[in-house]
Amino acid sequence: MKRTTIFIVLIASALSIFAQASVQAKIDLIEMMIGEHATVTLTVQAPDDAKVEWPVLQARQILIPGVEVINSHHPDSRTMTIILTSFDGNLYPLPAFKVKVNGKELKTSELALKVIEMEVDTTQMNKFFGPKDVQDNPFQWSDWELSFWLSILMLVLIAISYYLYLRLRDNKPIITTIKIVKRLLPHQKAMQEIEQIKADKMVTAENPKEYYTKLTDTLRKYIEERYGFSAMEMTSTEIIERLMSTGDQQSLDELRQLFTTADLVKFAKYSTMINENDANLVNAIDFINQTKLENQPVEEVQKPVLSEADQRSQKERRVLKLIIWGIAAVTVVLFCYIVYSVYLLIV
Repeated sequence: MKRTTIFIVLIASALSIFAQASVQAKIDLIEMMIGEHATVTLTVQAPDDAKVEWPVLQARQILIPGVEVINSHHPDSRTMTIILTSFDGNLYPLPAFKVKVNGKELKTSELALKVIEMEVDTTQMNKFFGPKDVQDNPFQWSDWELSFWLSILMLVLIAISYYLYLRLRDNKPIITTIKIVKRLLPHQKAMQEIEQIKADKMVTAENPKEYYTKLTDTLRKYIEERYGFSAMEMTSTEIIERLMSTGDQQSLDELRQLFTTADLVKFAKYSTMINENDANLVNAIDFINQTKLENQPVEEVQKPVLSEADQRSQKERRVLKLIIWGIAAVTVVLFCYIVYSVYLLIV
């Protein structure tokens, strides 16, 4: 008795579950033109824990002769949409769709789809034209105008830069070199000239004026380079007064005597003895040795002095280079923009 009761309860539960499950099919268009799309929606009503198995439909699958499946998808677990199309005019009865709920197969109601063909009046054939080939997009000057004029501008800039390059190439660069030369110190120059005086035997020459002129000029040049004032343009007295604060008194007295003798010889036709000439020469050498500066740099940097024409040439070359580089940068930007614009128009 108990087993019978349990069996009856199970059967009743199963029947109640199946009785609660149902599937419906709806179509959004009952008629359509050839090539249009119609959507069939399958809806299952079943308990939340029910297992639903949908029909498997592939893209381009022939549902029935004349009706083709384009796509199918599931918006949610209880709904399935099927997109259909047809290319033949006819009235198509769509078969019932089968859905399994908890393993039990349920069928939807049958649907119908009417596909309408476009009516063609064959008596007016001159109004119809045959199929056309693939057509290109219409050419519109407004789409290409900016790219065209920018291309012209880019070519003009290239021509200008080439012309400037030729000018830059023809305008040869001015190569300047900095020379480092060894220079003689003031006392070394003076001693060389004194040695030359000795070599020329001016001390014993019959023309003392030439001897004292050469000797005093040597001393004036030395004093000018050693002390930094214009001794060549000063009188003997002015030179001695200028040296009073810098030299030894004894050496200055000897230098004053030398200059005094030289002035007498040059301006008063004073005649000197050979021993007097020797003494003055020794005094000049002693003055140089006592006042010389030996710890001085002997190398001198000589920078070339450019003429005004060379300076203008260098400035012109710098300007040409800057202009050429500027034009090159603008040209590259224009080229990239033109290529990108043409790519957008083609694609």
